[in-house]
Amino acid sequence: MNSAVLFSGGKDSTMACYEAIKNGDNISYLLSMESENDESYMFHIPNIHLTELIAEAMNIPIIRANTKGLKEEELVDLKENLEILKNKGVEAIYTGALFSVYQKSRIDKICEDLGLKSISPLWHVDEEEYMKKIVDLGFEVIITGVFAYGLDESWLGRKIDYDAIDELNEIKDKYKINIAFEGGEAETLVIDGPIFKKRIEIEDAERIWNNDNGIFHVKKAYLVDKQ
Repeated sequence: MNSAVLFSGGKDSTMACYEAIKNGDNISYLLSMESENDESYMFHIPNIHLTELIAEAMNIPIIRANTKGLKEEELVDLKENLEILKNKGVEAIYTGALFSVYQKSRIDKICEDLGLKSISPLWHVDEEEYMKKIVDLGFEVIITGVFAYGLDESWLGRKIDYDAIDELNEIKDKYKINIAFEGGEAETLVIDGPIFKKRIEIEDAERIWNNDNGIFHVKKAYLVDKQ
């Protein structure tokens, strides 16, 4: 089946891409929606400018589209671009939705209207098992934004590994966060993994902290051959 992935460069959309490939789908395109609104209800923001580099690392064509990111109106932009994908022969859209009914229901409706199959392979996964699976598969994921109590500046740029997962569980016990970040607690960036032909090397980045939240902004990155 010719498929496309709604892609942000974070762990969930990358894992959706992994699951699509494992299912035997032909991933014809990645679609990256770049929002002008930092508080978009639908789309990932931190380091969205790196999706083209990640697509090159995975050797998958990408379509990058802009949206003002206004609530509900951004769905019009998404629909227009999904229709473009359909016209290019795409039959199904994969997303990395875990628990957000708001996002999934709207994507499902758009796909239904366009005659596309909507697939969310990670829907309602066990959050701890999921995070451990990411590590076990060899995906290298760093945290690029934190927006919840218990997550301080030290988490920015930190790699997700078993120690990080243990600490996230401790924070969950105290602050009731979702350790897979589906509640918007944090954002991530994938820089390597089993579906990457090359890995991403970060040359220059800065931590931007604002009282109780912040982002890890990658200013310069490039691809390197894998050993």
